[in-house]
Amino acid sequence: MDILLLIKAAIMGVVEGLTEFLPISSTGHLILAGDLLNFQGEKAKVFEIAIQTGAIVAVILFYWQRVWSTAAGIQHDEKARRFIINVLIAFFPAVILGLVFGAAIKAHLFTATVVATTFIIGGFIILWAERRQAKNPAAVRVAEVDDMTYADALKVGLVQCFAMIPGTSRSGATIIGGMLLGLSRKAATEFSFFLAIPTLIGAGVYSVYKQRDLLSLADVPMFAVGALFAFLSALVVVKWLVRYVSSHTFVPFAWYRIVFGIVVLATAHFGIVSWSD
Repeated sequence: MDILLLIKAAIMGVVEGLTEFLPISSTGHLILAGDLLNFQGEKAKVFEIAIQTGAIVAVILFYWQRVWSTAAGIQHDEKARRFIINVLIAFFPAVILGLVFGAAIKAHLFTATVVATTFIIGGFIILWAERRQAKNPAAVRVAEVDDMTYADALKVGLVQCFAMIPGTSRSGATIIGGMLLGLSRKAATEFSFFLAIPTLIGAGVYSVYKQRDLLSLADVPMFAVGALFAFLSALVVVKWLVRYVSSHTFVPFAWYRIVFGIVVLATAHFGIVSWSD
């Protein structure tokens, strides 16, 4: 057993769990962390997607009562049915566009330069969205996630597709996109959590199945360690973020994205770090 490889897997798992549900891009951070750890290649790309399932287990556990009551009430509870339909509607666009463009995006956009650039652009979009909502509180027309319409769900699902570009952030796209579409910060964040369940599980299962010829039983410990540490770190983040959004904005994350993106571009330009091209 390669202990160094397992340590790298654990570090990557922590990075995934800490960044998956924050508007700072888990994929972008995993690409950069992989460069620094020399954890790269086609198998590494499968690993990065697969361990997202560990992070999503944290959401299922945290919202277990809501998940269970919704599943149990699907036959007789109109609100539960509408909620599930909303999640499925929002999930559908990512399935279609992911199947069509996923391979091309992985082949051409999984680079440090793309990640850093989208970090910066995304940061400014967050600043704009927060300023817009602060100046016009009346623009918030959906206070709770259960108040969302099917049209709201479809729009959030379409916005989520931007997250296929590494560095954009799936949670950032859905949360900030939701806010721009009239959802409250709380509703957008909660819907982002629930939308992540089919999105991340589906992406993980599909990626492992599609690249199954690259994998063997010897890879199981590496994937298991990564998923475990992703779960543990994500559980901490989910609990913290739910409390955070009740009284704070996402402005600090915007500035983090901008500064971090500039640092990556600067270190690449001056040859301080050999990021992936």
